Amino acid sequence: MASSSYSNSPCAACKFLRRKCLPGCIFSPYFPPEEPQKFANVHKIFGASNVSKLLNEILPHQREDAVNSLAYEAEARLKDPVYGCVGAISVLQRQVIRLQKELDATNANLMRFTGNEVTSLPVFPGEGDIANPVYGRRMDHNYGFSLPYASPWNNNPSGDGPEEGGDGSM
Repeated sequence: MASSSYSNSPCAACKFLRRKCLPGCIFSPYFPPEEPQKFANVHKIFGASNVSKLLNEILPHQREDAVNSLAYEAEARLKDPVYGCVGAISVLQRQVIRLQKELDATNANLMRFTGNEVTSLPVFPGEGDIANPVYGRRMDHNYGFSLPYASPWNNNPSGDGPEEGGDGSM
C-alpha cells in the first residue's frame, strides 16, 4: 500500500482535484503522486465523490483491492466504452477455447501415435463443444459473449480475436 507524504506533495487525487491533501485523506494511500493517470481515469469514469463514498463504506483491508478494480475497469472503459472489461474477458475466453481445442487435438494425436487410438474422439473437436480425451468428458464453452469488432486488447493479427469465424459470435 503506497502512502503519500503530506508535507512534500499531495496525493494524485488531491492534486487532480486541486485541493490540499490533509492527513487522513481517503485517497492518499491508494493514489500516490507518482500515478496521476490512475486517479484521472477513475475520476473520469466513476467520479471522485462516488469513489470517496465507496472507500468510506468498505473495510480498510478491502480498499486497495477495490481501488485496483476501479482502476482496471476505468482503463478498460476508456479503451472500450461499450464493453469495458467484459470485452477483454471475452477475448481471453476465446483464447482459452482455442487453446483447449489445440490441446485436445494434440492429446488425441498423442494417443493415436502411442498405440492407444481412440476412434470416437475427433482430431479437431467441433465448434463450442470440446471433447477432452484426457478426462473423457465434454467441456461446453459457450459464455454468451460476443464482440462485433476487434477489441483493443487484441492487437494480434493472427486471428485470435472476436473477428475469428467472420460473424463475431462465439
